[in-house]
Amino acid sequence: MKLTVIGAGNVGATTAHIAAVRGVAREIVLLDIVEGIPQGKALDIYESLPILGQDCRVIGTNDYADTANSDIVVITAGVPRKPGMSRDDLLSTNAGIVKSCAEQAFAYSPSALFIVVSNPLDTMTYLTLKVTGLPRERVLGMAGVLDTARFRSFIAMELGVSVKDVSAFVLGGHGDSMVPLIRYTTVAGIPLAELLPSDRIQALVQRTRDGGAEIVQYLKTGSAYYAPATAVVEMLEAIVHDRKQILPCAVLLQGEYGLSDVVCGVPVKLGRNGVEEILSIELTAEELEALHRSAADVRRTIERMETLLAQQSS
Repeated sequence: MKLTVIGAGNVGATTAHIAAVRGVAREIVLLDIVEGIPQGKALDIYESLPILGQDCRVIGTNDYADTANSDIVVITAGVPRKPGMSRDDLLSTNAGIVKSCAEQAFAYSPSALFIVVSNPLDTMTYLTLKVTGLPRERVLGMAGVLDTARFRSFIAMELGVSVKDVSAFVLGGHGDSMVPLIRYTTVAGIPLAELLPSDRIQALVQRTRDGGAEIVQYLKTGSAYYAPATAVVEMLEAIVHDRKQILPCAVLLQGEYGLSDVVCGVPVKLGRNGVEEILSIELTAEELEALHRSAADVRRTIERMETLLAQQSS
């Protein structure tokens, strides 16, 4: 496997590091537009591997030609929202960045599978699909794995149990309207509703929705990167090792759950070919309504992005 990570910021560099440590690929290319940053970080990662006993070629570059024939491309490039920047400014800026990244990476690796991490994640995944023209099985977004990990962490903290005992699913868009599925959440097989009162469960749901903002509040000038990068690597391992693992990922829906032409987080089976199956699990009317509300939020952002890109090109 040859893996390319676009964007050598905290998320991208940490993804490359964990992927190298876990032996996900024989070659990892870390690409960024800033000269010296990907080269320095890639060399630092490579110099850690003898200590860990891992053989993996790690290179840093500013040239997309070095990404040629990648099997998987991870897009983390983009900017965080800054003081005085409107949501439209952020959307417009990141859409331009992701569009350029996807176009150039696809030109050199037309058979690659793409994983999108840049925000707003669901919308950037949709954009990557449109730019590359790849089938939906080969373009997916990382969000559900991260949101689910946060939900599991908060449940384990609340109950004082191992995170390994907590099983959960968070569906929908990566935002304020994400949908943690309480009915499908268990602790060592015990339904969560039997262990916590509803008000505590709802508090954990809200903390999950605010998970990214909580970290930004602590860091002041940055955002989360350890958990997002680890979430990407779990997806990479499921694909590289053909695990057929069931994970919540952002994918283009074409009728599933009554939704079409929108990217939304749902449970999928990940294997060597990417998204090998989209699982249609049974939802209550209330759960389905929540999923549709979340998808509607994503659709509005997609429509706004398309308007902004059209204005840029006119």
